[in-house]
Amino acid sequence: QVQLVESGGGLVQAGGSLRLSCASSGSIFSINAMGWYRQAPGKQRELVASITKGDSTNYADSVKGRFTISRDKDKNTVYLQMNSLKPEDTAVYYCWGWVRESYDYWGQGTQVTVSS
Repeated sequence: QVQLVESGGGLVQAGGSLRLSCASSGSIFSINAMGWYRQAPGKQRELVASITKGDSTNYADSVKGRFTISRDKDKNTVYLQMNSLKPEDTAVYYCWGWVRESYDYWGQGTQVTVSS
């Protein structure tokens, strides 16, 4: 089992920045990629950014150039640095750990609200 705990959400004005953290514990050796999803009210959950064991990263087009995913292997923590935030970035952000197809883990989510 893997436990994922997010932190760092909150309320910020448009143009501001936030950094989300996801601390992982448990059988983390089984995780092959980690990332962040978000879900806004009335919308489907979408992948925001991901990072593999080999540190390859991937971003949604809507956040490219503004968000950066990184990780600290010693702390078993993944970060999402979010800059130039927009009201449309408002959502619940979920940490995600992927083992293989149909086998993944989720955090409890953290709210990010961007005011205009």
